[in-house]
Amino acid sequence: MRLLQGFRKPFSTTNRRPAANANAGFTLLEMVITMTIMVILAAIGVVNYQMIQAHARETVLKQDLHEMRKAIDQYAADKEELPQSLDDLVSAGYIREVPLDPITSGKDWKLDMDEDTISRKGGQGLVDVHSSARGQGTDGLSYSDY
Repeated sequence: MRLLQGFRKPFSTTNRRPAANANAGFTLLEMVITMTIMVILAAIGVVNYQMIQAHARETVLKQDLHEMRKAIDQYAADKEELPQSLDDLVSAGYIREVPLDPITSGKDWKLDMDEDTISRKGGQGLVDVHSSARGQGTDGLSYSDY
């Protein structure tokens, strides 16, 4: 036991810990820098979220337009005449319901009517459908050009 006592360090005042309240906590500058970094990261996150939302709405718009155009073509092939409105596609069972335009949040589609060359009766019919939303998508194309 005496051998081990010789290896102990003697008690000195330099080994003492500082008082609990001296130099404790963060400085105002550290807090401001931390908050600035957090605000910058939050702003980047919000912008990315908005871009993802816009891209998702455009994807839904393209898919809805594709499905409605396909239904117009199927209706024309089956009935040998063009539909007069999107409601004709619903009543004939080609689509379940007229979808909402994801950009405008309404059923305000722009319908292209043209000469019905399929029908023996002639007349006008629905040949294409577009979004009535104003503005451009993330790909630079106008929503009405989709």
